[in-house]
Amino acid sequence: MARWKELPAALDGREQRLVAELRRLKDHSGLSLAALAAKTGYSRSSWERYLNGKQPVPREAVEELAAVCGVEPTRLVVLHDVAVRARRDAPGRTATAVLDGGQPQEDRDGVAEEPAPTVRTVSLRGFVAGVVAAVALSFTAGLLTGGVWADDGKAAADTGKSGYRRGVAYTCDIGRQDGDLRAGHSTNREILLDINSTGFDVVEVQCLLREHGFDPGTTDGLYGQTTKDAATRFQAARGLVADGIVGPKSWGELRK
Repeated sequence: MARWKELPAALDGREQRLVAELRRLKDHSGLSLAALAAKTGYSRSSWERYLNGKQPVPREAVEELAAVCGVEPTRLVVLHDVAVRARRDAPGRTATAVLDGGQPQEDRDGVAEEPAPTVRTVSLRGFVAGVVAAVALSFTAGLLTGGVWADDGKAAADTGKSGYRRGVAYTCDIGRQDGDLRAGHSTNREILLDINSTGFDVVEVQCLLREHGFDPGTTDGLYGQTTKDAATRFQAARGLVADGIVGPKSWGELRK
């Protein structure tokens, strides 16, 4: 895969961190910019600008990238909101909100191009309130998605449609099916998993890591630091990028 261009030196460090995370997510998905454009509401040229620091990334684009790559968006959304505040606080700049023009439009040659953003000056108080509300909403959404609270406000187990429950150590039923090594919890080979991922896909990875001799510590479906460390060691042993993020290539090796 081609190396990314160096980000502009003038780009704030918090903005650079957001873009770096989005680049890493895109790389692990294996999607080209054209494929990413086909799966989201943003054109190839828009993604090229966003991922090279030429234009601020809209919040909706961050959420769509997370959805396409199969990861929980809360952490990325918070990074986005921090980057927004960094732009707002930059010396010599007024507080502005950049409103994305929505779905891309096609020009006369049939090439998808995103309409120019509309810039609206807002009051500093209103802008800060909006950012705080967005961060609070993202955090709350993460808690609700993780099943942390029940309807009565008490702590509850994470019980989704799949039947996954937090805090349960699952058994590993190791065997082969259609040539793939499986542990009986998931047949996935594509989804990206990293710190704070949860569910049966994580249980499957933990079981397969253990089967290959890289102990994740537990098989509870919570992708914590111990699981990440085991995945990192496994990747290094298989000649993969050793960053502890399980993507298609790591799945492929785990299934062998």
